[in-house]
Amino acid sequence: MVTGSSTAVAATGSSVEVGAEPIADGRLLAQRTLFTGPHRRVAEGMYVAAFPGTARATRERIRLLSGTTVSTNTYFGRFAASFWQRYTEVDTVRLEFDHECTPDAELRVAVNASDSSGRPRPVDVYDLSGTGHAAIDIPLPRFVDGGGVWFDLNVFAGEASVSDVRWTVAAPERFRPSSVVICTHNRPEDCLSTITALASDPVAMSCVDVVYVVDQGSDRVADKDRFELVQGLLGDKLRYLTQPNLGGAGGFNRGIYELTAGGRCETNIVVMDDDILCEPETVLRMSAFANKTVQPLLVGAQMLLLSETYRVHMTAEWEALDQLRAGRPTAYAYQGRNMLTHQQDARSVAGWNGWWSCLLPAEAVTAESLSIPLFFQWDDIEFGIRARLHGFPTVTLPNAGVWHADFHLKDYDDWSRYFSWRNALIVAAIHTPFDGAHFAKVVATEIGSHIVSMQYGLAATFLLAVRDFLAGPAVLHDGGQSKLAQLKELRSHYADTVVRSAAEVGKEGDPNTQISKKGHEPREDRETQVLLKRVAKQYLGKVSSAPVAIAADDARWWHVSLFDNAVVTDSSQTGVRIRRRDKATAVRLGRELAELCWRLRKDAPRMSQEWSDALPQLTSRENWKRLFDGD
Repeated sequence: MVTGSSTAVAATGSSVEVGAEPIADGRLLAQRTLFTGPHRRVAEGMYVAAFPGTARATRERIRLLSGTTVSTNTYFGRFAASFWQRYTEVDTVRLEFDHECTPDAELRVAVNASDSSGRPRPVDVYDLSGTGHAAIDIPLPRFVDGGGVWFDLNVFAGEASVSDVRWTVAAPERFRPSSVVICTHNRPEDCLSTITALASDPVAMSCVDVVYVVDQGSDRVADKDRFELVQGLLGDKLRYLTQPNLGGAGGFNRGIYELTAGGRCETNIVVMDDDILCEPETVLRMSAFANKTVQPLLVGAQMLLLSETYRVHMTAEWEALDQLRAGRPTAYAYQGRNMLTHQQDARSVAGWNGWWSCLLPAEAVTAESLSIPLFFQWDDIEFGIRARLHGFPTVTLPNAGVWHADFHLKDYDDWSRYFSWRNALIVAAIHTPFDGAHFAKVVATEIGSHIVSMQYGLAATFLLAVRDFLAGPAVLHDGGQSKLAQLKELRSHYADTVVRSAAEVGKEGDPNTQISKKGHEPREDRETQVLLKRVAKQYLGKVSSAPVAIAADDARWWHVSLFDNAVVTDSSQTGVRIRRRDKATAVRLGRELAELCWRLRKDAPRMSQEWSDALPQLTSRENWKRLFDGD
């Protein structure tokens, strides 16, 4: 054992067996240092940064030639020291690894740390030779406001390799494994890829008790050839269930329901989307962290972008219920940050974490019951808020992430907006004072901007969401299944909801069509005034009749509303939508909006009471069992 001084680390001749249990010799495996990602499309710099020289890496081993410098000051390479100091009683982490050097080689291991501003500071330096197993104890002081720990490797001569790198902490008195719940709907190949990635990693699986796969689709996972492989990998750890399509809420809650039978839960629960690019190491890190925190808390993984595998969606977020928005970055958190050029040094606090991958502690699940049957969107947010209000906060753990389809490549004009908007109103009614005048203004601004943008189908989708919210808790009786058909029928009446081929639209259109770029965004204190002016101009027809094409990034309401006819690129970049001014439709939708806003102002206190009173019944096991049984 080496602690505190810059001396050579003695070789012990032992190594950590791949696939070992998460606890060995009184030490808990907190994380591994992996040198490559789970898929070749992942940017290499997310795991290790190589400088002059040559390094050849596999997942668990890196080989360095003379003159090579390698740093693990990377997204997955760092140890999140600030979070371990703040939320656990761990005061020392042990860095362990095997090394092998040629007789003429000299391998230098430099352990470094950072503070909340990102300034690096050296911890210690070790010179190694020969072959052996090294263990270095690293104290964890001075990290309350932020900072991480990592190591750099230098080879000055010959060749050297480092493998089986593990960060361990003192084992908890009682280790609690995790159970994984994955829900899927007609994405069997994506689901099988996610399960296979997890099941193929024996170290990550050593902390997993069971894996629930809840299949809600007609294209079954079990009917695919690869399912047999998954069965072989997981053995008796696999639980495969089928049920009616109850959305993400229904899929996740079915697994939670099964794991909490009898009012007890023996494991933490990791909920995970089916269509992610899975990093199994993330499950291990969340599980280890949850086993050492001084209080039970939700441990969330960050969402990394699938199209730009080096970029993070949001490092930590808090709900914005006053604006009916799912989230905004909290203090010292970032959205869309490039993790190859930046690190997460300042510690940020989360209000909730998306269920693309999130650990729910057993105590929170048994205390808070299940989530609301919202079908899709906001069920994870509401559960996070409710858990937080009852003493189970959320930590979004840096250096733990999975890759998920980019939200910015999903167009806002979609049937799912119904669930997002209706469910946001429900959650706001339950968890805010729910001032009717304020929320009527928010609703009027949002839907009004869609009407002047000639997004009549989207406006109709939002109006249905508000109408159903005002109908009260009975709207959730079937768990949301009937709404899919209703939304499809509703939106079919609006041509602006259809995504068309850009080439075909260009062939049909005016050859003089020009691209129109948006101007400056209205000042925040003048947005309402500008919106009202746009409404008047659209109503009077005092808008440009020139045919224009508008890029997705320029398609803001204050710009699109200046025209009578616009071809707007869909955010998915797969096609375009044609928006045409229709005065009669705009007037009809505007009148309905005015009526619903009046009702919202008048009935807000009653709706808040109704939804709050219904919460215990909606989240009860009895209600969910009724839905699972197809009643």
